[in-house]
Amino acid sequence: MKIDIRRPAWLPGWVRLPRTRAGRRRAVQAAMAVCVLALLPATWLYVSTGDRLRSPADVPRTDVAVVFGAGLWNGEPSPYLAHRLDAAAELYRAGRVKVLLVTGDNSRKDYDEPDAMRAYLRGRGVPAGRIVRDYAGFDTWDSCVRAKRIFGVDRAVLISQGFHIRRAVALCEAAGVTSYGIGVDEAHNVTWYYGGTREVLAAGKAALDALFHPDPQFLGPKEPGVTRALADG
Repeated sequence: MKIDIRRPAWLPGWVRLPRTRAGRRRAVQAAMAVCVLALLPATWLYVSTGDRLRSPADVPRTDVAVVFGAGLWNGEPSPYLAHRLDAAAELYRAGRVKVLLVTGDNSRKDYDEPDAMRAYLRGRGVPAGRIVRDYAGFDTWDSCVRAKRIFGVDRAVLISQGFHIRRAVALCEAAGVTSYGIGVDEAHNVTWYYGGTREVLAAGKAALDALFHPDPQFLGPKEPGVTRALADG
């Protein structure tokens, strides 16, 4: 049997390779172009947010911190979400922020991230009057746009895991919120690697959101919660 030594053994038989050297060169160039285009959004995230990441000790004092939802387990914050909330409570106790805006998914009655986040923070000593809930933070872009347009937040500290925080900062900046990000440390387990891989794919959507500024899934009327919490303080 004649074997085509130019065909890698792993390549499916239905894939036809170019027959000429020029054709193979064009195929390689096309593949390289696709890879470069795929990585451009992730590169944009790193370049645009390089000076916006901080530690809890050196983040600028800011009125508002935004905590992004990260799922519930049996009605309670998932471990990743709990770690975000722990960092937010620590910032509040240290006097570096005054109000916590918790933003998450409450698209159905049996799933309520913001209320679960608020209950967790109250258990860590944050007064109820200092916690404002956004029930329509269905994704990062929606949370950022609503923080600006619905809650009137112009400047904020953002709290999330390290693999997500750059996207959060870039999108909130694009939405008009001057932002500083705190990336919560996590063990590099399967969940962490999944999150990091997902971010490479999510970077493309983030670039489109920042470019075209779509409206969130739900906008609604302005909410005075943040203004009122700051005034009461």
